[in-house]
Amino acid sequence: MFGMLPFDRSDNNVFDTFDNFARDFFRKSNADLPAFRTDIRDAGDSYLLEAELPGFKKEDITLHLKDGILTITAVHSESSETGDDKGAYIRRERRYGSFQRSFDVTGIDEGGITATYENGVLALTLPKMKPAEPEIRHIQIQ
Repeated sequence: MFGMLPFDRSDNNVFDTFDNFARDFFRKSNADLPAFRTDIRDAGDSYLLEAELPGFKKEDITLHLKDGILTITAVHSESSETGDDKGAYIRRERRYGSFQRSFDVTGIDEGGITATYENGVLALTLPKMKPAEPEIRHIQIQ
């Protein structure tokens, strides 16, 4: 029974300082990672955003654009069951996951955004908004 309980020694032994540092460092290292990895590249007249979403189907991914914020959401659910002919479980596994990230798309032509999903990589082309050229207007004198 006692072997099943998590045990964390905190006797502050000088010889265990490095071990405790390494244990704490690696325990907290995943806390600040984003939901999924993205790369954003400047392609001249547009930006290319590539998001790594391995294991997701295209139907699992949704893109929403509202008030200049682009939100990428990926939801995955998977279950597998095997059992005997009596209905008693021999093995039953379920896995669920949801990831979401938002990006500010100020300065992007929102109507021209395109997206593709291939081999676990979501690629979005975000065309830059063209700078407004000053309009020259002639005024007639009456």
